[in-house]
This record gives sequence, C-alpha cells and structure tokens, in this order.
Amino acid sequence: MTEFSLIDYAPIGIMFIVAMGFAASQLLVAQLIGPRKRTATKLMPYECGKDPVGSARDRFSIKFYMVAVAFLLFDLEILFVIPFAVAFKALLAAEKDGTVLYGTIAFITMLFFLGTVVIGLVYEWRKGAFDWSEQAREEAIAEAAVLRKKKGGFFGRFRKAA
Repeated sequence: MTEFSLIDYAPIGIMFIVAMGFAASQLLVAQLIGPRKRTATKLMPYECGKDPVGSARDRFSIKFYMVAVAFLLFDLEILFVIPFAVAFKALLAAEKDGTVLYGTIAFITMLFFLGTVVIGLVYEWRKGAFDWSEQAREEAIAEAAVLRKKKGGFFGRFRKAA
C-alpha cells in the first residue's frame, strides 16, 4: 500500500481554485460593464416565458404535470441504463468465472426496468401528454389576445418601459 501524500490531491485543489476564480471573475465583469437600466419589465419576475399574472395558487394544466412525469421517467431511465451498460461487460466476465449468473440476472433486471419505462411511456401517450398541437395553439392564441387587450400587444410592453 502506498503512503498518503497530500500533494497527490493538488490538481483537484487547483481545479477548484480555477473554477471559483472563473465564476467570481464572470460575476465581477458582469457587474462592472453590464447595463444598469432598470425598468418595470426587467424587474418583473420571470417564470418560464409566462407573465406572472394572478395568485401563486392558480391551477396548472394537467399537461404541465404530464410533461414533468415524462421528464422524470426518461431522466431516471438514463440514470440507470448508462451505468448498467458500462458494467454489463464486466458482469458477463464474472459470470464466466463463477457459478452465479451475474450477467443474466442483470440483463433480466434491466429488461424488467425497461418494460416499466415502456409502460410509463404508453401511459403518457394514452393520456395525451404528447398531443400539444391544436390545443396548445388555441391556448396560446387566447393568451395572446388577453395580453393584447391588457397591455397594448406584445411589443407595447417594451415601448412603455423604454
């Protein structure tokens, strides 16, 4: 066993120092040379491209939750499939050396997991989570009409703020 030496960890420390220096320098440069024109539009909270109108307790469309479930479904799939793909060759090699069927068990487990992911995908598809075309277009047109009446159109907000 080799003896512990703190100098072996110096590259990691240097990397952290460089990363923190880069972040601090970018914040400093943005503060020094960035524009400072504060208008009502710029000071307004920004929420995913939607104007914050009404209470925070408003109800969201079910599509929002369906997209969140789809994101979690595929995010978790990638989280588990990539490490499995990396380790699968080693599991097959361990299966040849020993009596336990590591590769086969892992493969069956991964098939079960992917089957669960496919069931989730079919559920999302059946519930209409991926059908955004007509309904989303109608909602966007209705929202644009409401904004046009309130603020004089999309570009009217910017003209008033300037």
